[in-house]
Formats: sequence, structure tokens, C-alpha cells
Amino acid sequence: MSDLLQKIDKDRLPRHIAIIMDGNGRWAQEQGQDRLFGHYHGVESVRDIVEGAAELGIGYLTLYAFSTENWDRPEYEVVGLMELLVSTIRKEAEVLHKNRIRLHVIGDMRMLPESARRELNEALEMTAGNTGLNLVMALSYSGRWELLNAVQQIARNVQEGKLAVEAITQDVLQEYLCTSNFPDPELMIRTSGEYRISNFLLYQLAYAELYFTDVRWPDFRKNNLYEAIIDYQNRERRFGKTSAQLT
Repeated sequence: MSDLLQKIDKDRLPRHIAIIMDGNGRWAQEQGQDRLFGHYHGVESVRDIVEGAAELGIGYLTLYAFSTENWDRPEYEVVGLMELLVSTIRKEAEVLHKNRIRLHVIGDMRMLPESARRELNEALEMTAGNTGLNLVMALSYSGRWELLNAVQQIARNVQEGKLAVEAITQDVLQEYLCTSNFPDPELMIRTSGEYRISNFLLYQLAYAELYFTDVRWPDFRKNNLYEAIIDYQNRERRFGKTSAQLT
């Protein structure tokens, strides 16, 4: 791990890393266990990656924890995930605060159980003044839901005369997104060997570098994060320009 860490250029770190934490269920099934067993072990990976990102000095880390589509999973799994969410937040809030990590949540929190909303709101309030890593949890979130919500808000403001159609620019649109206070991710990591973004930050990932690994989320650790960052730093980010224009 120390060898990998030494290969990272601390002056060229991605400011914002987004992760699709995939493979908990399959990892559990490979162990001959119930899917929830994988989710419980996935919490250890969350703890390790948050710690690793904070140690590196990453500004923003967004974790795709629960999508709007996940509500369609078997009831026992959804209930178990919500119970895990509540217990995890209750255990980890003090640790986040102690390490100056600020918690944020994006998604439709109205869909969450009251107990989860209460624990989240307490953790959000507790960490609101922290100035270290910004940990963004995507809960009951999907990119299409976010864009639809933004369009509806914009249409409502146009209808009420608060916003002119001609004034709608990319910058204005971004103000209506859940991530309006965050920079766009520069690196998106997906675990477990799937090669898609699954309705995650559809607008914000326009110029992100995408990194896919076969490692299941419960096995993903700091060294895997370091490998993704090293891969990112070996890429040329052109943003539509030619290589010659960057020199």
C-alpha cells in the first residue's frame, strides 16, 4: 500500500471522487450468505475509503448508497438496508465529526423512513461546521429524478415570472441540481465489474474519468482507491481540446 501511495501526485488529486458501491449482494452469495450479509460488510469498505480519501486530502467524496430503483428490491432487503442505514449513521456520526468530515445527502429524503431522516438530520447538523472532507451520500437518488426535479422547479419559476426563459443557461440549470454546492466529479469509480453508470449523476459526470474494477465493494480498500487515482493521473484530460492545445 505504501508503494502505491508514493506513486500518487498529491498536487494532481481529483477534487471530487464519486463511487458506485456495487457488488455487496453478489459478494455475499459467493460466500454462501444472504445478500444483507454483503451490505453489512460493505460498511467496512465505506469506513476505509472515507478514511483514505480524508487522509489524501480529497475535497469531495460522493457514495451512491441507495438509488430510487432500489426501492423495487425485495421488501426484506429494503427494510434491512434502511435499518443498516440508521444504525450506521448513529455509530459513525461522532467519528465523522471528530475527523472534521462534513456529511451531505442528495436524493429524495421524503422516501426514507422517519427514523432514517431523523438520524440523518442530526448527523447533518452535527457536522455542518466541519471543514475537512465533504462526504456526500446519494440516498433514494437517481440522475433522472434529479433532472426531472430541476426541470419542474425551473418551469415553476418561469410560470411565476421569477425566471426568464432566455436566462436559463448551464450555470442556472446547475443551481437547481442536488449538487449545486459541489464541483463536478473528476473521477467516477464503479466496483464489481459492471460497465455502466446506472442513473448516477447523469449531468455531472459529463467529463469525469470512469474507472471500473472487478473488485466487489466489500473487498474494496484504500489500496484499490489508490490504484484508481493513479490510473486517473495517468490519463490526459482534454475537455474536447487536442493534446497540442494543452501544452
